[in-house]
Amino acid sequence: MVHLRSRRSRALVVPVGLALTASLGFLPGAATAAPQAAPASAAAAAAAADGPELSYVVNTATDKGTVGRVKKAIARAGGEVVTAHRKIGVIVVHSTNPGFAERIRAVKGVQSAGATRTAPLQASGTTEVGKPEMVQEPRAALRSEAAAQGQEPLESLQWDIAAIKADKAAEINPGSRQVTVAVIDTGVDDTHPDLAPNFSRSQSANCVGGVADTSKGAWRPYTTDDYHGTHVAGSIAAARNDVGVAGVAPNVKLSSIKVSQADNSLFFAEAVVCAFVFAAEHGVEVTNNSYYVDPWMFNCEDQLDQAAILDAVGRAAKYAQRKGAVNVASAGNSDFDLASDAIVDDSSPNDSSPVERTIDPGECLDVPTQLPGVVTVGATGVQSLKSYYSNYGLGQIDVAAPGGDKYQVPELPAKDGRILSTMPEGDYAYLQGTSMAGPHVAGVAALLKSEHPEASPQEIQWLMKAQADNPGCPTEPYDPDGNGEISAECEGTQHVNSFYGYGIVDALDAVRK
Repeated sequence: MVHLRSRRSRALVVPVGLALTASLGFLPGAATAAPQAAPASAAAAAAAADGPELSYVVNTATDKGTVGRVKKAIARAGGEVVTAHRKIGVIVVHSTNPGFAERIRAVKGVQSAGATRTAPLQASGTTEVGKPEMVQEPRAALRSEAAAQGQEPLESLQWDIAAIKADKAAEINPGSRQVTVAVIDTGVDDTHPDLAPNFSRSQSANCVGGVADTSKGAWRPYTTDDYHGTHVAGSIAAARNDVGVAGVAPNVKLSSIKVSQADNSLFFAEAVVCAFVFAAEHGVEVTNNSYYVDPWMFNCEDQLDQAAILDAVGRAAKYAQRKGAVNVASAGNSDFDLASDAIVDDSSPNDSSPVERTIDPGECLDVPTQLPGVVTVGATGVQSLKSYYSNYGLGQIDVAAPGGDKYQVPELPAKDGRILSTMPEGDYAYLQGTSMAGPHVAGVAALLKSEHPEASPQEIQWLMKAQADNPGCPTEPYDPDGNGEISAECEGTQHVNSFYGYGIVDALDAVRK
C-alpha cells in the first residue's frame, strides 16, 4: 500500500540499493474520540447551528419502500444523499448537522448509521508518502541470460515468482482472459507497458466519494507518488511480453478501482463500498484489497460509528462474493497477534488526532481483511519465514505469500529481500508489506478461477488452502532481526498455524490439480 505508517496494511517503504531507469524504454486509548454532543430532540436538531460537514453511511433494509422512507428522513434530519446502494441497503450521506447520526438511527428501517471519518470532508489533512528509488536496467549479460531462459528481463530479481512456482505455472496456464482481478487501491497506471496488455478499462472506475466515475483515466493515480496500486497490479498480472517483470497470472485481465483520497491517501468506507459494488456489477472474479478502511485500524461493534462502517463494508464485500468474486485482503503490518486477548491501537483515528485504545480483537475487526469470507493473507520472506512486520494469529490468517522482508536476503543477482514490481510511468521498484503478499494470492486465485471457471468463491478458497505448502512453525526462536529477542510465537500444527494459516500459496498446483 502507499506508505504511510508501519502500522498500515499498506507497503512498508525502506531505502533500496538498486535503482530501473528509463533506459529500458519504460520506464507505500482506551476509548475512541468523543462524539460531538447531539441535540436532545428533533426540534433542537433543527435549531442547532451547523457543524463541520461529515460523510455518513446509513444502513437499512433493502426493500424499495424502506429505502425511500429513509431518504426522506435523511433530508428532514439535515442530510444530503450522495448515493444509495439499494441492493445492499447502504446510503451515503453528507451532513453538517452534529446530531444527524443520532437522529437518523431512531428512524424505522435504519439498522445502523454513523460517520465514516472524524475530520470534516474539506479538511482531512495530508499524509507524507515516502517514495522508493527506481530499479536500474539490468546489465546486458543479465538481460541476455533472461532471454535465453525464457524469462522477463527483470525476472531473475523476482525471487517471489519462483518461490510460489508461478514461473512454472505460466508454462502450463498463464491465466484466462475471461478472469479479471480488480485492484481496489490508489489507482493503476494502465499505460505502463507491463500492465497495458492486460488492462480492462470497462471494468475500471474512480470510487472516491462513493460514486463510481468511469470517465477515461479516472482510475489512474493522482500523481507518481500514488504508486501503491500500480505496484500491486504488477505482482498480480504483469504481462510476459519481454518487458520488465512477470506477474503471477500474466494473462488475466486487470482493472483499477481507485478509492484513495487525493489529499491524504486515506481509504474511507463510502469509497470501499462503492468499489465492492462496482466490482460485483462489472463481472470481476477477484478483488485485491491491500489496505484497511480508514480512519480506524480496527472497527469496534460497541462504537456506533464504527459499527456502521463494519456493517456497510461487510454488506458490500458479501455482495461481491454473492456475485462470484473472491475477495483477497492483506493482514496488516503491525506484527500483531490477531488472535490475542487485547491489542493496543495508538494510530486511530488517523484522519485527525489518534487516541491510544486497547481493543478486544473478538469485538473489533480490521476491515476488510477480517470480514467473513475474505481471504486473509500474511507475508513471508525469501526463507519462507514470516516477515518481521506481518500480522499473524491462529484462526486469523488463511494463507501466506511472499511480501518481502529486508532481513531475509536472497542470493545474487537480486540481493534484495523485498518485492520488485511495476511503478507509474514505466518504472519498477522494490517494496515490502502484506500489501505485496495479497497480490500474489490474488494472482493464484485468478489461476484457480481460470482452471475452474464454475467454482464459487468458497470453493476457490478451499482449493487454495488445500494446495498451500505449509513450512510449519519455526523450530528455532523467531528472532527475525537477530537482536536476541523473540518477536512472536507460532502456534498450531504443520497443517494450520498462526504464522502461515494453511500455508504459502502454490501457483503450480493451481494450474495442474
